[in-house]
Amino acid sequence: MATRFTASQSVEIAVEQQTIPIQHYLRQPQRLVNALVDQRRIQQLSEEVFRLKMRPLTFMSLSIQPTVDMRVWAESNGTIYLRSLDCEILGFEYINQRFSLNLRGYLSPYQLSGDTRLRGQADLEVQVDLPPPFSFTPKPILETTGNGLLKSVLLTVKQRLTHQLLVDYRQWVVSQTHNQSLDNDGANLPFLNLE
Repeated sequence: MATRFTASQSVEIAVEQQTIPIQHYLRQPQRLVNALVDQRRIQQLSEEVFRLKMRPLTFMSLSIQPTVDMRVWAESNGTIYLRSLDCEILGFEYINQRFSLNLRGYLSPYQLSGDTRLRGQADLEVQVDLPPPFSFTPKPILETTGNGLLKSVLLTVKQRLTHQLLVDYRQWVVSQTHNQSLDNDGANLPFLNLE
C-alpha cells in the first residue's frame, strides 16, 4: 500500500536595490538552479530542464538518493516556476519502481512601499510503496517521519535561496555593469590607422 508524504514551504525575501532590477536576473533560470544547488550535482539537459542528484536521504533505517529531473522556466515579469518531471532512486530498484515525487514551486518579484521583494512557495509530495518491515510500521509514525524529512529538504532549499540567491544576484549585477563599462570604454577608444 502506497504511503503519501507532503510538505510545503513559503519564502519572503527583501531584495537590496541594485543598478539592474532583479527581474532581469530572474529571467535566467539556470542562475537560480546554480544558486540553489551545488553545481557538481546538476546536469543541464536542455535550456529549461535540469537533472539534480540530491544528497542521500535517510528515512528510518533506509538510505535513498533521488535523482530528479526538473523544468525551471521564467516569465517576462521575472516569475520563475519549477516543476519536477521525473525521479529515479539510484541503487534501490524495489523502491524506484514504487516511488513518485511531485515538486511544484514559484518565486515571484513584487513591489512593497517602493522596495522589491520576492515571494515564493514550494510544494513537495512523495508517494512510495514501502517494503517490509516498513510496511508493518504504524501509518502515523511513517507519515510523521516522512513529512518531517520532506519539510527538512524544503527548509534547506529555503535557507540556500534566502542567502545564496541574493549573493549571486549581487555578483551578477557587478559583472554586468563591469562588462558594460568595458564595452563603453572600447567604444571611446581612438581609431588607429595602421596603414
